[in-house]
Amino acid sequence: MRLLYVLLARLLVPFAFAVVLWRGLRDRAYWQRLGERFGYGTTPLPERSLWVHAVSVGEVQASAALVRALRARYPAIPLVLTTVTPTGAARAKTLFGDSVCLSFLPYDLPGSVRRFFDRVQPRLALILETELWPNLYHECGKRGIPLVLASARVSPRSVARYRLLVGLFREALSHGIVIAAQSDGDAERFLSIGANPQHTHVLGNIKFDLELPASVAADGRKLRIQYAGSRPVWIAGSTHAGEEDILLDAHVRLTSRLDGLLVVVPRHPNRFEEVAANLRRRGLNFVRRSRDAAAEPATQVLLVDTLGELVTFYAAADVAFVGGSLVPIGGHNLLEPAALGLPILTGPSTVNSEDIARLLLEVGAAYTVHDAAELTEQLARLLGDPQARRDAGDRGRSTVEANRGALERLLTLIAPFLS
Repeated sequence: MRLLYVLLARLLVPFAFAVVLWRGLRDRAYWQRLGERFGYGTTPLPERSLWVHAVSVGEVQASAALVRALRARYPAIPLVLTTVTPTGAARAKTLFGDSVCLSFLPYDLPGSVRRFFDRVQPRLALILETELWPNLYHECGKRGIPLVLASARVSPRSVARYRLLVGLFREALSHGIVIAAQSDGDAERFLSIGANPQHTHVLGNIKFDLELPASVAADGRKLRIQYAGSRPVWIAGSTHAGEEDILLDAHVRLTSRLDGLLVVVPRHPNRFEEVAANLRRRGLNFVRRSRDAAAEPATQVLLVDTLGELVTFYAAADVAFVGGSLVPIGGHNLLEPAALGLPILTGPSTVNSEDIARLLLEVGAAYTVHDAAELTEQLARLLGDPQARRDAGDRGRSTVEANRGALERLLTLIAPFLS
């Protein structure tokens, strides 16, 4: 089965690489460090490393507390952080600077994987959430490298797909891989596709152990004064194509009922110009964060076309909508606005964090909207009722605090591998 997978991977990788090159026509970051995608890169590390993989921006952000804890506990071990996307790499650079060695994850080809392992010499591999790469896992087994899937999850929908290739994944998961599952349901699903019961644990989700900057509240207040003054503010974070139209429709309806400011933070930098063009077409009065222009009372929208400021703008807002959820993307991080005590609005597409979304919805910290009309009504209700905002925000913050602790349990689990 693995030989068939290797053949298929060899056939598909040229297409995947072509996609990277094509995306580079719009975003030159995709053309950087191309050799790393085939296992080439900088000079091999002089000693064995601790390797953490976080696929994109959300996982990189979730890894922040873990990476800092590992650097504090094992300062003598070089730490390698891999990502797949340029935006994830850029966020990692912002968060960790030169304290970690950054690299793109190589394609799952035997030669690429071998070159990557020769270069970074991992003594422990930590893969955040679920990235099932058979050749990579196989190489870990061959070299005797402990592999831990941290905050691991498998959706019921994914299990059905994995079962079609159960022989392949049973082999990949049988190399002594340690599963640190988010929930009992995730653990059961991993067992159903071949995980070793003795190496499967339920530790929780390390995303709940997120660290907010100490100055985030003060920085948020400054941004609010700069752009909104005393006006109510709602933010749409990590938005996608097709989603901004719904959000802008709702905001236009909302402005007939109250004088509020919408802060739009697109998920991908290469869409900043696209969103700005959409705002111009609609005739909306907007300012761009990158131009550092002061907002006026007539300003309807602030377009945040900079990187790394989403959390601070959450802290400047009264209500947060989390994007990727009104379009079939799967939703993005709900925990950052929850930890800041904001009431949260989300669309129905939350497959990327189903358990978190379900929990926040059940306690009344988040509300689901399906279209511009529902979004307008929820915004009008929350922006017009300070006590309702406080109550929902308090429930969200309490939920985050009650679910912390997965990080410490994970560190305890991996300690024997690094002793």
